[in-house]
Order: sequence, then structure tokens, then C-alpha cells
Amino acid sequence: MPTLSRQQYRPVQGYVEATANISLASRAKAIDQVIALGEKEKVLCAGFHQARGTAGAHATKNGNFYFSRSSLVSLSVTARAPAAAGSGYFLRNHFDVAKLDTARIARESIQKAVRSRNPRPLEAGLYTVVLEPQAVADLLGSFAFSFDARAADEGRSPFSSPGGKTKLGERIFDDRINLYSDPWHPELPGSQAAQDGLPAQKLYLVRNGILENLIYSRFWAKQKQKEATPGPANSIMESSVTPVGLEEMIQDTKKGLLVGRFWYIRSVDPRTALFTGLTRDGVWYIENGNVIHPVRNFRFNQSLLQLLASGNVDLVGAPERVGSSEAQGDNPVLFPPLKVKGFHFTSQSEAV
Repeated sequence: MPTLSRQQYRPVQGYVEATANISLASRAKAIDQVIALGEKEKVLCAGFHQARGTAGAHATKNGNFYFSRSSLVSLSVTARAPAAAGSGYFLRNHFDVAKLDTARIARESIQKAVRSRNPRPLEAGLYTVVLEPQAVADLLGSFAFSFDARAADEGRSPFSSPGGKTKLGERIFDDRINLYSDPWHPELPGSQAAQDGLPAQKLYLVRNGILENLIYSRFWAKQKQKEATPGPANSIMESSVTPVGLEEMIQDTKKGLLVGRFWYIRSVDPRTALFTGLTRDGVWYIENGNVIHPVRNFRFNQSLLQLLASGNVDLVGAPERVGSSEAQGDNPVLFPPLKVKGFHFTSQSEAV
């Protein structure tokens, strides 16, 4: 494919000088706050505080050019109760350091460590789960980048249908689920340029549960005689109805599990969006609307299509800015807590 000729880009406001040039003293002050809160609760804290500013320029011989800057600060804290009796984790990030709530990050991780002490074994199986935003981000944080039209056309995608067709226009999720990209979202500014340097745009992948768009690269669009689609510049999931708070989700649960985080997530079958992984840093048993006690970690095998399917999604919360815990705060997303049925835990894990 020839390089792009001149394109028009709409600027994105995702750079804050104070974030890009945060001082060592400011970072040390934030970390000291975490350590102090941990010592007060007799909990050992460790984590990552990252801050950066980036700049990039792109030019082609056919006259296209764009320049962009961005900033990001993140703090993740893992808290451990004495003798590794319990573990908690909390992560948040932002492009504006003034909006990173260090005290909340420390407090949440420490509380989880205290509440997860001495977990009890629980038989694996299908459970209703309340997933905190971090757990949803760990599972679905990169999902928006799997809506590739070529993979769907060639039968390699969860959005493929028999006979070389796709599920475009079909209901694939619960009708409350919207998944989209918006480079100009005030809480999650993305890049002004999408794949191949195409100007980014607001793009619904799934609207009210219906698959609305697949991403056509310039090459595949030419092969299929379609218009190229700028890929997602970020990833946002929200409900089409009034969101429900995390505590309300717990109170609405007769029997289930509260999950704060997943990790070591790996693809099993891309055609069904089947993934395997482990819970980590706190799982709690819920009964009659109350969190009763911590339980041991699990391994899971779960299809993301089944996770979000009609009949499986009970409640959807308000999105929060989070990021993949395996990426230590990179790949920020805006994702909500979810209450879903029939989450498939396959075995217990002895890890804390």
C-alpha cells in the first residue's frame, strides 16, 4: 500500500506538563504516603509508581505529517498481611497527576489484604460473580483491538459466521453493553491517529449489544472494496441504562463471588474468545447480599462472548479509568464493574 497523502487530524488534549515532568520529590512523597498507611495497618506494601511524557511525529513521502504528545502516571500497590495470610492489589492511572488519588490506591489495597486473610477453600464450578473494574479491565482491556475485519472474514475471529460471513449487525452482547472508542473523551484521551496513520474518530464497535463495526485496514478495505476504518484509539465500555454501584451489585447477589483482579490471562481459542487465567489478591464469597469470607484463588476458562451475552449480564456499573494489571497501568481503559452469571472456575489455586 502507498503511504498516506496529507490528512486532517483533530488535536487530542492528553498531555499535562506536571505529569511529564513530575519531580522525584513528588513521587517519593506519594510512595511515602503508601508506606505510612501500610505500617499503620501492619501490612507490607510494594508497588510501581510510573510517570512519563511521550512525543512522536510521523511523516510520509506523500505529504502527510502529524505530531502528538501524551502523559501518563500510574500507581499500583500490592499489600500483604503478615505471614502472607492475605493479599490486596489496587491500581489507577491518569494523564493528569493531580487526579491520581494516592491515598485511595493505598487504602483499597491495604483493606483488601486485611479482608482476604486466611481464605477458605471453595469448590470450583459455575458462579455468579461481581467483577470490580480492575477485573473487567484485566479480562477485556485489549478486546476492542480484536474486531479485525480480515480475521472475521477468514473465519479466525469470534465475529465470524459460516460461509465466509461475519456477525456484523447481529446481537452479540447483552443489549445494555456498549463498547466504543472516543479519542476526545475527557477522562481517556486517545491518539489523534489510528492504525496506518488514518485520522482517529469516535467509533462504536458494539452498540446496545449489536456488532456495529469491524476494523478494515487500508489493505483489507481495498481487497474487499470497502472504506478503511480507523481502528480504536482507546477502549470504553458503558451501560445504555442507569449504572448500578458495586455495593448494590453485592447486595443484589444471593450467592456468588466478588473478584478484584485477574492475572496471567492467556488466549485458548480466538474463534470463541476463550481465555484462561487466575484470580489474584482477593476473592470473597457473597451470600444474601453480604460479603461473608475470603476464599482461595481459582483458575478460570471463560469465553468473553458468553461473559457478556444476553441472559448472562445481570448488572452494569459506571465506568472507571483503570488499566491492565499485567501491564502495570499501561493500556488505560474506561470500564465498569459487572455482575454476571455462570462464570466458569475450573480449579482451585493455592497461591495467595
